[in-house]
Amino acid sequence: MSQKKRIYLSPPHMSGEEERYVAEAFRTNWIAPLGPLVDTFEEKLAAYAGTAGAAAVSSGTAAIHLALKLLGAGKGDTVFCSSFTFVASANPILYEQAEPVFIDSERDTWNMSPQALERALDEAERARHLPKAVIVVNLYGQSAKMDEIIEICDRFAVPVIEDAAESLGSVYKGRKSGTFGRFGIYSFNGNKIITTSGGGMLVSDDEDALKRARFLATQAREPAIHYQHQKTGYNYRLSNVLAGIGIAQLEVLDDRVNARRAIFKRYQEALSEMDGVDFMPEFGMSNRWLTTLTFDEKKIKTSPAEIIEQLAGENIEARPLWKPLHRQPLFNGAAFYPHDESGSVADDLFHRGLCLPSGSSLTREEQDRVIQVLADRIKYK
Repeated sequence: MSQKKRIYLSPPHMSGEEERYVAEAFRTNWIAPLGPLVDTFEEKLAAYAGTAGAAAVSSGTAAIHLALKLLGAGKGDTVFCSSFTFVASANPILYEQAEPVFIDSERDTWNMSPQALERALDEAERARHLPKAVIVVNLYGQSAKMDEIIEICDRFAVPVIEDAAESLGSVYKGRKSGTFGRFGIYSFNGNKIITTSGGGMLVSDDEDALKRARFLATQAREPAIHYQHQKTGYNYRLSNVLAGIGIAQLEVLDDRVNARRAIFKRYQEALSEMDGVDFMPEFGMSNRWLTTLTFDEKKIKTSPAEIIEQLAGENIEARPLWKPLHRQPLFNGAAFYPHDESGSVADDLFHRGLCLPSGSSLTREEQDRVIQVLADRIKYK
């Protein structure tokens, strides 16, 4: 293993102001969960996104789970979900004992195929078993074709949960990512474009629903002086200390988006002359959370797995693209709707793609190291 400095895929990038807000939490002794910084974080995030409100929770996964609870998903129901995503997008479906149905990607955005979604909803309507929700994921910062997807779902009266865990700061047709569905989801995990260490946000224009989400996320405690509970609740609220980190991170979000877009542009300029190397397309304005690319197997002999191994040998972290959920053992037997008769777009992308180090703190010299490995190690047929 090389002794060169480790280059991570997407490390946290602090602004320096986080300590000031955390110190405020300590000074006022708001250390327990909830507090004024949580309220401020919710207000500022909702204002940034352009939604009526927001509910700060412990993770993006928790936010998806709460959205499904609010929409009444349960045993005997189905929930449609993008297949080409991280497992956290679909795990909450299982929490509620509902049945996931996976929808393929399309090549323009790598995200949910409106064509496959419409076909799946047509069949579900004929079977008189429409899903409780459709979970649409914005992959690697790139928005799905939300106008088409919303139009299709509205036609069938099926609500949309927009999983924007990876796309905070992205813009689609003049609106911020995460604001198109009944509910939007953001993640502040350590590898995301901004972080609270761990945390998430549920956003919506339905303020009554958000009030209920906060109630469920606080153990569903009834307004009584004693501990009174009629519903099953969850310990899902974000802590006041972590909210302080989030406020400082939100203040530099646009800077982080610009930095990642510049990193993507430099990769593209350096590598696009290599025949058979293609980058994730842009539809709207992507935050380019991760720079992702694919190899044309007809031209390139080196596989993505081999390049990842070569980068690891230089102490550089890279990853494959997400393994489609319909290929995960956890979801054996789940229905899957491919984009068209030619096969699964998600499977093809997984087989041919990889993610490069893309953190907003990546230096020019570090990026040069990554580019040099690719330039030296990619072999042609």
